[in-house]
Amino acid sequence: MNNTPEVKIGIVAVSRDCFPESLSVNRRKALVEAYKAKYDAAEIYECPVCIVESEIHMVQALEDIKKAGCNALCVYLGNFGPEISETLLAKHFDGPKMFVAAAEESGDNLCQGRGDAYCGMLNASYNLALRNIKAYIPEYPVGDAEDCADMIHEFVPIARAVAALSQLKIISFGPRPLNFLFDRWKGMYRSIRKRNCRKGSIWKTAER
Repeated sequence: MNNTPEVKIGIVAVSRDCFPESLSVNRRKALVEAYKAKYDAAEIYECPVCIVESEIHMVQALEDIKKAGCNALCVYLGNFGPEISETLLAKHFDGPKMFVAAAEESGDNLCQGRGDAYCGMLNASYNLALRNIKAYIPEYPVGDAEDCADMIHEFVPIARAVAALSQLKIISFGPRPLNFLFDRWKGMYRSIRKRNCRKGSIWKTAER
């Protein structure tokens, strides 16, 4: 019997309104293509909703990945990213989640091509802590499309383990926890007495 859960990671790109949304969307597309070229495409889902500093977008993205059957989440900072909306998405998603961010592809296009996602990742991690949200962040979470694809693939077994444990049912047989308390204390007393009982000890005195 194979009861290992299948993992489907929903990739949701986020963008701040002071950066071009297209920058985050295009980087998300490049990330998805890089993953499909190297790993199993069935493990990921590209969410078409890009969250641009809006709780409305956050709800739309959440509903979309749930409808697609995703049981894990990857929040992808294509640029600086809205730390409130993106962490709210992680809060309301019931499953394992991770955060990664895009590195700058080139220094030649820092006018429309600059994303500052590294700084956005710092803000995201701080807000995750403020909201007491547990999320997986790689050791170095910023990279190009191939780097982020590798990070997401490394997250797959983590997500699978979390998903499996969340559905785990433990069935035990034996006495109830509060049964046979006297027998337990009696056995403990005897073992302590045997270990510490010497001539003239307090245990000998107590037995008299």
